[in-house]
Amino acid sequence: MPLVKIEEFICKHHILSLATCKDNLPQSSTLFFAYSGEDVAFIIASDKKTEHIRNILENDKVSGTIALETKVVGKIEGIQFKGAISAVKDKKDKKLYFHSFPYAIAMNPTLWKIKLTHIKLTDNKLGFATKLIWNS
Repeated sequence: MPLVKIEEFICKHHILSLATCKDNLPQSSTLFFAYSGEDVAFIIASDKKTEHIRNILENDKVSGTIALETKVVGKIEGIQFKGAISAVKDKKDKKLYFHSFPYAIAMNPTLWKIKLTHIKLTDNKLGFATKLIWNS
């Protein structure tokens, strides 16, 4: 049940914030994503030259957030996630990303898959400070 509610929230969004770390120096970035419910994973595109991708090449553990932007306390919703990231190898992941962002095909981006291990949804619409947690 928690994953169903979490996925309902995820499917309403397409931008996440990703946090990486290398040599004890944190880095964050904002990225478009496609969600794979089959794999409980985010597919993102990013160049190998970016700091966050250089970081993950040495430390594949990542965390991040997706949040609804609102000032109304009763409408606050968002997820925090943890996972491991690797280069996309599967054609179905590429197809999923390019179906969501067809204009990206022209850029021939490098795709990455964040396999989620932990998700926490905060949803005040279900009751103040309600948290739903999923772990792989």
